[in-house]
Amino acid sequence: MEFQDVIRKRRMVRNYTDEPVDAGTIDRLIDATRRAPSAGFSQGQYLVVITSADTRKAIAEQSGEPEYAAAGFDPWISRAPVHFVICTSEADYHRRYQEADKLDRDGREITWPVPYWWVDAGASLMLLLLAAVDEGLAAGLLGVHSIPGLRSLLEIPNEITPIGVVTVGHAAPDRKSGSLKRGWKPEVDVVHRERWSGTETLPS
Repeated sequence: MEFQDVIRKRRMVRNYTDEPVDAGTIDRLIDATRRAPSAGFSQGQYLVVITSADTRKAIAEQSGEPEYAAAGFDPWISRAPVHFVICTSEADYHRRYQEADKLDRDGREITWPVPYWWVDAGASLMLLLLAAVDEGLAAGLLGVHSIPGLRSLLEIPNEITPIGVVTVGHAAPDRKSGSLKRGWKPEVDVVHRERWSGTETLPS
């Protein structure tokens, strides 16, 4: 699939068929996700990949899917044949930036202007979402704030922080998010060329 087509087709899908995702496809999705950038090549991103029906059901129950389905929505979490839990480790970044080639001029770890462990986890997330589309699949994100017992259920170490569960499978008709009615902001409202205030060329 052409890359521009992948971008245009990507959206959060919240319903799946019963068709499984084969192991080779899962491996390709893992490989694509692992190719995300990371500050200093810290590689602080981690994945927990789940295909067990019992574990997927447990995640769905922790996220309140029974009540969600009772309200007329599709039980998309338990129905998705694969769950990818995207995680990050802030500690990995601190360890990397305490190594000799990353110390600042005073021989100390940098003062982090941006928490790049979150940025890089987001890069992993987007690669996974795009790779799923490229494989002819669909994906949706469930924020970890909606699954209070996830860390315990999956035995995720305290040093590792899960950010969300990406459900992956073959798309079934679903109810699109009501938020999409807002539409895309006009380009003129979000794109600023050369300077925020206008398009004038910066002095050389």
